[in-house]
Amino acid sequence: MADIASEVEECRIGLTESAARRIAALKAQENAENAFLRIAVSGGGCSGFQYGLSFDEQRNEDDFVFERDGVGIVVDEVSLGLLNGAEVDFVEDLMGASFQIRNPNAASSCGCGNSFSIG
Repeated sequence: MADIASEVEECRIGLTESAARRIAALKAQENAENAFLRIAVSGGGCSGFQYGLSFDEQRNEDDFVFERDGVGIVVDEVSLGLLNGAEVDFVEDLMGASFQIRNPNAASSCGCGNSFSIG
């Protein structure tokens, strides 16, 4: 049986340069310099699971931190299982600006990109 700790060490979530810059700008705007962007997955949404993003200054025992350019994102152990290998990006286009999560574990996602299902 595989060791859970070693499996978690292999898990990762990527953060693009664009996302790191936007998170840093939002932290400065919100006077939340010590905060992490928390990404959580919960049941719901139009596809079964939905992403939640919020600033949080508290880390829990089951949290994992992923950093780029001095900016950290925090993910709990349960959410990490559904997000392993995902990449967080910030995209600006003619339709607007938003964080996008490219999740290789998602079998399908809704049109808004905020919810997904697994296969």
